[in-house]
Amino acid sequence: MRFIAHLLLAISAVGGPASGCLAQPMNLLVIQTDEHNFRTLGCYRDLLPEEQALIWGKHAVVSTPHIDSLASRGAICTSFYAASPVCTPSRAALVSGRYPQNTGASTNNLRLSEDVVTFAQRLHARGYATGFAGKWHLDGPGKPQWEPQRKFGFQDNRFMFNRGHWKQLELTSSGPRVKARNAKGQPTYSVSGADATSFTTDWLTDRTLEFIDSNQSQPFCFLVSIPDPHGPNTVRSPYDTMFDPSNFQQPRTYDQTKDQTPDYLGRTQSRFSKQGMAKYFGMVKCIDDNVGRLLAKLSELGILKRTLVVFTSDHGDLCGEHHRDNKGNPYEASARVPMIVAAPGKIPPGTVLDVAMTGVDFAPTVLRLLGQVDGEDQLEGMEGRDLSELFLTGHVPSDFEDVAFTRKAGNSPGWVAAVTDRYKLVLSPEDEPWLFDMEVDPDELVNHYHDESHAPVVRRLAKALAIYGPQHQDPHLRHPKLVEDLAAAQAR
Repeated sequence: MRFIAHLLLAISAVGGPASGCLAQPMNLLVIQTDEHNFRTLGCYRDLLPEEQALIWGKHAVVSTPHIDSLASRGAICTSFYAASPVCTPSRAALVSGRYPQNTGASTNNLRLSEDVVTFAQRLHARGYATGFAGKWHLDGPGKPQWEPQRKFGFQDNRFMFNRGHWKQLELTSSGPRVKARNAKGQPTYSVSGADATSFTTDWLTDRTLEFIDSNQSQPFCFLVSIPDPHGPNTVRSPYDTMFDPSNFQQPRTYDQTKDQTPDYLGRTQSRFSKQGMAKYFGMVKCIDDNVGRLLAKLSELGILKRTLVVFTSDHGDLCGEHHRDNKGNPYEASARVPMIVAAPGKIPPGTVLDVAMTGVDFAPTVLRLLGQVDGEDQLEGMEGRDLSELFLTGHVPSDFEDVAFTRKAGNSPGWVAAVTDRYKLVLSPEDEPWLFDMEVDPDELVNHYHDESHAPVVRRLAKALAIYGPQHQDPHLRHPKLVEDLAAAQAR
């Protein structure tokens, strides 16, 4: 199959009889960050009212021109959610097109099931060169565990490591390793001495550039998984002093009351740090500069116009909102993530898609956008929706069902949510149902579940959950209280 693909490409390249009807398939470059708050990106801030865009202060802004350029050349998804807002299950859904509970990796540090067929496997079978660099987090507890034996279609995984948020990496005669070491020679998260060749974001970008150089003459699929801006909030010079900590303030929701806080969230857990936020912004700026390097390389090689570039993250970071940091709950800054897709000649520039999607929709959609799916049977085993028509046309059909699902990690009973571009219905064993209306309450402080005016929305989302639960074997929705709440919600 690889030989045939290369032969057809060669005929096309030399202007032979097939050159008028054959075109080299588009490449795929996926840039995935870790624990990334969408409000740090200019293209997302531009779509928000000022009080939502500048939640850490009017002068707490990081410029992201390179990531923004992807949005202007393609599509930005304003309501894209992690299928489960922690690392492993979100990543499992993205690569597989399956809901987390059906991947074997429903919570952190579990192994992806052997029967999972990823989008990379499907592309490799069609002649693509495939590779991965950075954090994988789908092969169990190994840390860092370089080059996992199970590749899942990412054939060049020399620079894949399973776990960790290492700040410095290096190449040695024995292969890649963590550069920062303690007195016992064990790897650490230290950033001391990091520079533009060893800092992890830069180092992974270098490996990606090498892969692109080596595979520029054939269709390729590469995923670079950058472990920033996940904590620890440290970054190399000059990004460590680029943002003034005094410009940052606590988000407006930092001191919300108990009545404004669902019981399923548990105790508060944030110690808001202005210095930490300044470093977080520094990590984002470093990421954007490296995205610029990748785009420049694609342009230099003359292949930018035939490369589908994706920028996304595995989950968000509350960064002090709701008196919380990190992720793991259905709040916007935790569960909602960047999803930007640029595909020249396919996706209309400046497309804004205001519909709910999750990571489970990614694989079937991107395979169709690449033209690597001939029929529905070739998406067998995937549970996500093929949303390629939305991207290709830039329009959402009037009959489109704007509902997606996100859930607490793991299979022990926990919250599960049905989300739309505006609403979020959350059911949980620990509390009554909550309905957030993000148009009238973007801070997510008010439970609209009991409002009579919202009863039709409650019924619609409850019905969607009632279908989703058994269809996708979600054990959360088998919990007696959730069964009871779901029945009551449908009867509103």
